[in-house]
Amino acid sequence: MNKTVLLQFSGPDQPGLIAVLTGILADANACVLDIGQSVIHETVVLGLLVETAADKLEELERTLQETSADLDLRLTVNAISPEELEHWIAGQGKDRFIITMLGRAISARQLARVSAIIAEHGLNVSRIERLSGRRSLAVHTPTSNACVELRVRGHAAVETSMRSAFLAAATELRIDIAFQRESIFRRNRRLFAFDMDSTLIQGEVIDELARMAGVGDKVVAITESAMRGEIEFQESFRRRVALLRGLPEAKVLELLGSIPLVDGAEQLIGTLKKLGYKTAILSGGFTFFARHLQQRLGIDYVYANELDIVDGAVTGEVTTEIVDGARKAALLREIARRENISLEQVVAVGDGANDLPMLGIAGMGIAFRAKPIVRQTAGHAVSFLGLDSLLYLIGVRERDRALE
Repeated sequence: MNKTVLLQFSGPDQPGLIAVLTGILADANACVLDIGQSVIHETVVLGLLVETAADKLEELERTLQETSADLDLRLTVNAISPEELEHWIAGQGKDRFIITMLGRAISARQLARVSAIIAEHGLNVSRIERLSGRRSLAVHTPTSNACVELRVRGHAAVETSMRSAFLAAATELRIDIAFQRESIFRRNRRLFAFDMDSTLIQGEVIDELARMAGVGDKVVAITESAMRGEIEFQESFRRRVALLRGLPEAKVLELLGSIPLVDGAEQLIGTLKKLGYKTAILSGGFTFFARHLQQRLGIDYVYANELDIVDGAVTGEVTTEIVDGARKAALLREIARRENISLEQVVAVGDGANDLPMLGIAGMGIAFRAKPIVRQTAGHAVSFLGLDSLLYLIGVRERDRALE
């Protein structure tokens, strides 16, 4: 007759622990049903669910206790009843989710709020892991990243309610909280598609052109209204471009070196390229700037609007198809089809209302430093960290990043 026990070891971490302990289990012909280990500040916590012959259990426990004492480990042994074992096995059918907390630092108050939401919705935390690098408060900087990932399990019926609760908590706590279903696609994304203005770069190209043309206030007002979804994008675009009539081409080209990238953009794109991802810019802005970014960052695909220039000056006319929200979504489908990539393997990133169609069809749609309507609609929102923090959402730890 066999018995099932849960063995829990804790103490100072040291090389060879698992080899020694599992060697003892091997001598007793024990079967390992489950195993988990975590190391926090050089202290190890190791759990093993094992099944062994009932007549060998007493001797096995005595040997493990003696060995644990020699290794300065504390051992607790808990018998598991057949009913408890069946309940554990049945738990593998529950839905699994990943909650990612992102901020400059993660406080106990923030963790308490997130874990309370999890408990209130009847889910259970199965694993917690830090994805960001090791840091001390003494070396904390305004650009530091902190990321904690929680894996939870429960029932999908609470998913919508939890998303709403996390969105409210993120706003109050001034951190980002991403909530996603765990699936095979999470670590198997293959394409990142970006909006350009205010997503990859710090500002709107058309607003800067308008400032040069002396119509900045008028264009900014139209831009903001369009981003809030108050004006249909194509109409707003035509009205803004018309205000640029007569702007010299030389002035237009001056912008190429004057609008900085969003912080973390180069690190994100560089890491994605090293990992083999395809990248795309799908922008309601202009191709002259998007092509400049393509050359600088090594972007694979670029689709944007042409700024018509005749005889050295902007015409103010729009003569080609406008890249609006619907067009962005269609282009994203086209790129995915061309690359033989499932939409579930696509990550789309944007900040405005015209990005919502592509955010909606992507396996992961991320509202980055976005307008309120976009944050509330998109599946995920990142507002407080740079673009490189998106790597955490696809499971890339800081220590894994292949950056130059």
